Amino acid sequence: MTLFSLFLIAVGLSMDAFAVSVCKGLAMRQMNWKNAFITGLYFGGFQALMPSLGYLLGVNFKNAITSIDHWIAFVLLCIIGINMIREALSKEEDECPSDDMSVRTMIMLSVATSIDALAIGVTFAFLSVRIVPAVSFIGCTTFLLSFIGVKVGNTFGTRYKSKAELVGGIILIGMGLKILMEHLFLS
Repeated sequence: MTLFSLFLIAVGLSMDAFAVSVCKGLAMRQMNWKNAFITGLYFGGFQALMPSLGYLLGVNFKNAITSIDHWIAFVLLCIIGINMIREALSKEEDECPSDDMSVRTMIMLSVATSIDALAIGVTFAFLSVRIVPAVSFIGCTTFLLSFIGVKVGNTFGTRYKSKAELVGGIILIGMGLKILMEHLFLS
């Protein structure tokens, strides 16, 4: 997997965390850099942890399904991407989380925004991705975008939330198509 492909996946996965970070920033009366840093740490940490867990699961099943791994990667990425696009285009307004920074709240939000990364980790196992650099890159990217998201939310409000989810979904579907096409036409 190229660095550019990994970057696109990291950005795509980070969009849910970015959207929630925007809401966190919106809930703040005044910009709080400490809370922005904490938000980035939680979201970035969980975005690194979840694909690691998915990778461990995937490695155990890799030999049994190697012949269809590209289809699994394609389907997982498309499902995640389609769900993100559907959320972005939904007329329902999601309620933004409050400015609550308790451990319980942040863990719940972190798990909710990183559950898609678990499936990406399974995909990484099938693609034989070097997992430590990959999850480190994803975690750092998510940290940075979440930190920025708090500032964006505090400054501009929720105007960019649905756009971020839409872009993230399109990126993940594109990566799924790329993996499938590479396997079908370059193998």
